[in-house]
Amino acid sequence: MKLLVRHQTSYSYGAGSSRVAMLLKLMPRRHAGQRVLEWQVTVNDDPVLGFAPNGYGDLEALWIRHQSLNIVNVVASGVVETTDTNGIISGLDERFNPIVYLRTTPLTEASPHIRDLAESVRDRDPLDRLHALSASVREAVSYRGGITGPETTAAEALLLGGGVCQDHAQIFIAAARTLGVPARYVAGYLATQDDDALHETHAWAEAMVPGLGWVGFDTSNQVCVTDRYVRLASGLDAGDAAPVRGSAMAAGMIGIDADVRIAQASDDEREQQLQKQQQQQYSQPARAGN
Repeated sequence: MKLLVRHQTSYSYGAGSSRVAMLLKLMPRRHAGQRVLEWQVTVNDDPVLGFAPNGYGDLEALWIRHQSLNIVNVVASGVVETTDTNGIISGLDERFNPIVYLRTTPLTEASPHIRDLAESVRDRDPLDRLHALSASVREAVSYRGGITGPETTAAEALLLGGGVCQDHAQIFIAAARTLGVPARYVAGYLATQDDDALHETHAWAEAMVPGLGWVGFDTSNQVCVTDRYVRLASGLDAGDAAPVRGSAMAAGMIGIDADVRIAQASDDEREQQLQKQQQQQYSQPARAGN
């Protein structure tokens, strides 16, 4: 299917900034289940050029300004054609041996509780083991927003018994690695069945399955990835794969507001209509978050 995506992140600096630097991983790349038809990234309406592959093969660009700014609007938008590949991710420019993804990070360090989850599914064949692990993580951690944050570790989220897609993915990754299964974090977009719904960036995991290769597991929704997913970037954990990372020299309050819109583009007329609506919606600066 063809998916029309518009992702805006607005940063506001209450007292202005003297320097802003952002690492942008907002350029999806092609693989067997994903073809980028149109895509652009802008910051304050200026196109961002010079995207280049990083160590994982994902495309990234650095945007820096040494000047006073009150607001920075980052917009990624375009059309991506996706194909359902039964969760198998192939055709990527893989730059590392998969064993690299056995490395732990502070966010994905396995606690005894995580190790227990992993051991509970060990006696299964490789694919069934990972499906069972995904189900066990989801059963142990209910989907609840507002109780975890970007710095919450997999172990902390499991102890809390609640979290969001970032937490589900990192717990799954931590447990898979204890089983000797290379696993990585993926950031991207998910189109729900309701095309008019307000979306957010989404997160899931990919694990290496013998005979199949990389397979995407969305633990939050208990499915392998389908043609409703758009893959942006990957890494060892959520921080490593973040679509936008930055720093600013600024005084006063810094606000962040993000908005993602995704719709199925069934024909040119619908695309044009949605693009017109979105342009009107985003013609005003996004409100500052807390």
